[in-house]
Amino acid sequence: MTPKELHTIETTTLGHYNDNAESFWDGTKDHDVSQNIEEFLAPFPEGMMLDILDFGCGPGRDVKSFKSLGHRPVGLDGSEVFCKMVRQYTQCPTLQQNFLNLALPSRAFDGIFANASLFHVPSQELAGVLKALHEALRPGGILFSSNPRGNNEGWQGQRYGHYMELDTNQSFLEAAGFEVLHHYYRPTGQPVHKQPWLAIVSRCL
Repeated sequence: MTPKELHTIETTTLGHYNDNAESFWDGTKDHDVSQNIEEFLAPFPEGMMLDILDFGCGPGRDVKSFKSLGHRPVGLDGSEVFCKMVRQYTQCPTLQQNFLNLALPSRAFDGIFANASLFHVPSQELAGVLKALHEALRPGGILFSSNPRGNNEGWQGQRYGHYMELDTNQSFLEAAGFEVLHHYYRPTGQPVHKQPWLAIVSRCL
């Protein structure tokens, strides 16, 4: 893809979220992602207060959850409207950064929680984004990612998505310096063909 095409992907996708921020919040604020949060936190020592980056935090649902658990979360989203909502809702620091132009502090976080966000990164840019996340994690830090399954890439309405199965996900993660600890499919209690979400817990090597 050309720089112009990448710019269009990013601005159009973010424009969709900016224009639909309130309806997105109404539709997702009550989603039960407790399994994802528990799996993300499981590798850490019990009781450890963590510096967490919520990558693609949206309006702040999970930032609020991490804060309520006693951690130090920082939100990150490319949507200006979402970032304003996070700051108002959580009073937590929030970075407005586009995924394709990240400027993250080095070794600043114990864990990065990327729930339903990395799939917006086009395949040709994913390696660079993962390397930036790796650099932002402390040694042994944890990356959680959860994305829709599939083997395709392209537009769905005004949002761009890159859908991957486990083998492709794992290849990208390992190339960026991560070790996959385990994975699972969601929602729980359903046969695999009715579980459209793949969740992966990885460790920064």
